[in-house]
Amino acid sequence: MTGRSHAGLAVRAALAAALALGAAPLAGCLGYDGDLHRGYVVDPTVIASIKPGVAKPKVLADMGTPQTTSTIGGDAWYYVSQDLHADLAYQSPKVVKQRVIAVYFKGDKVVRLADYGLKDGRVFDFVARTTPTSGAEEDFLRNIFGALLAF
Repeated sequence: MTGRSHAGLAVRAALAAALALGAAPLAGCLGYDGDLHRGYVVDPTVIASIKPGVAKPKVLADMGTPQTTSTIGGDAWYYVSQDLHADLAYQSPKVVKQRVIAVYFKGDKVVRLADYGLKDGRVFDFVARTTPTSGAEEDFLRNIFGALLAF
């Protein structure tokens, strides 16, 4: 081989190495869809099965252990979830949707189910189509949503 062909091979090898090194950081972005989920995975069929009169053990079996509970104004279990999205893999995700499924009990039986989210910046029950009245329950829910935004 001549000196010229060795030089050509060296240039090609250097070019291939530079391309590989330049593409390596982008490989981490392959397959990235930008959507993240935190917390309880809401199954609409399970939520639909939780009606007034259902016993606590059935709720526990169907929905699992709640993230938090409360005895403010009665016994309640809370299942918290949050959907986030980031356009780029290294970008801080933005909150797209937040939900708190609340199951209220009287004794051992469900009396009401609520699906809280934020509507126009206020806590809103998407089942009853109402905003909780001010008081301990509304303050508790505001604290839950505030804690979710702190992530």
